[in-house]
Amino acid sequence: MDLLNTLVEKGLRRELPTREEALAVLATSDDELLDVVAAAGKVRRQWFGRRVKLNYLVNLKSGLCPEDCSYCSQRLGSKAEILKYTWLKPDEASQAAAAGVAGGAKRVCLVASGRGPTDRDVERVGRTIEAIKEQNEGVEVCACLGLLSDGQAERLREAGADAYNHNLNTSEATYGGITKTHTYADRVDTVQKAHAAGLSACSGLIAGMGETDEDLVDVVYALRDLDSDSVPVNFLIPFEGTPLAKEWNLTPQRCLRILAMVRFVCPDVEVRIAGGREVHLRSMQPLALNIANSIFLGDYLTSEGQAGQADLDMIADAGFEVEGAGTTTLPQHRADALAAAGAAAAGGCGSHASAEGAGCGSQAPAEGAGCGSHSGGGCGPCGGHAAQPAAEVPAAEASEAAQAPAASAANTARTDLVAVRRRGAGTDLAPNA
Repeated sequence: MDLLNTLVEKGLRRELPTREEALAVLATSDDELLDVVAAAGKVRRQWFGRRVKLNYLVNLKSGLCPEDCSYCSQRLGSKAEILKYTWLKPDEASQAAAAGVAGGAKRVCLVASGRGPTDRDVERVGRTIEAIKEQNEGVEVCACLGLLSDGQAERLREAGADAYNHNLNTSEATYGGITKTHTYADRVDTVQKAHAAGLSACSGLIAGMGETDEDLVDVVYALRDLDSDSVPVNFLIPFEGTPLAKEWNLTPQRCLRILAMVRFVCPDVEVRIAGGREVHLRSMQPLALNIANSIFLGDYLTSEGQAGQADLDMIADAGFEVEGAGTTTLPQHRADALAAAGAAAAGGCGSHASAEGAGCGSQAPAEGAGCGSHSGGGCGPCGGHAAQPAAEVPAAEASEAAQAPAASAANTARTDLVAVRRRGAGTDLAPNA
């Protein structure tokens, strides 16, 4: 179809599609779906080949959040039965990170619930970053701590952080209906602070919260304007005990169209399938790898993900390869721009640049982009692998599948197929062991 040919040509030239073209992708029929995936795949392969970047989450602090984000299982007033604990010690976080690195992860994402870090929290996270990098050679670290105050991004970078994650989540027009305790502008400001400090900026969205196609296009264009190196695409996990518990709006086909639209608007950016992929894409996850070039390995912040070995098998079976530590994730023009920004922020020293001149965030030895905060719940991408003391694990009870009559229409969400599993629930093993 002419639309897809036009979008492929624009993607190969890094040319922004029109809003009408982006909306048209979301409006394509199921009969056209494989053509849409194939077209987005051509753009993906142009800039990222058949490589898949693996990211690993470490949940430094879970629950106990004063913010009221409607999608979040850790929100103020949440009745979701999740793990709740305060800060992990640096050696505990480093041990947790080592499990992800052993599984092939190139980036470790350090997530903490809350509105934003205090200066003491920044120092604490800085010590954690140092411990992780001392014990895991070549690993890249992304911090995801909420809203940043002046100077905090710079201190994180000095401590060794390569990237900072803070999602826009939804369009500016609808943001007030999702969260009241902070604003869309607050989020934009934090992404800009990370950029100014020379950190690789990671910012994405959550689909499935009842937004319109126009809202989805608005937020993706805003992310393009912010020049994020990484765009995590989260699919809402409707946790029981949160205001959005009944929002089952996504089908696998809808998820694939959203990913394709993001790829066409952000052709040379790391697009990550983040929280909710197992719940909503289900058996069509391998097809999504033709569009996105990055995933999280294993669990999420407050819900279980697909087993790590299953992720690796899926990548291999689909004909893709795990991106190696010596590979630059971003295309060279973006890698060079990021290196220059990092050097400028560091006063010209380029403290995070590699021997090849690659700057922090997406270059060898540390590539990719940061974690996808707020996916499915929490002030971070909804996952983590830090094992907690037994006393901190809730009673072992598996969460119930969201029950609803089976849908007969192909384009209706099948909630009867979905089971949201709480991370750590129903097992006496460490999460994702």
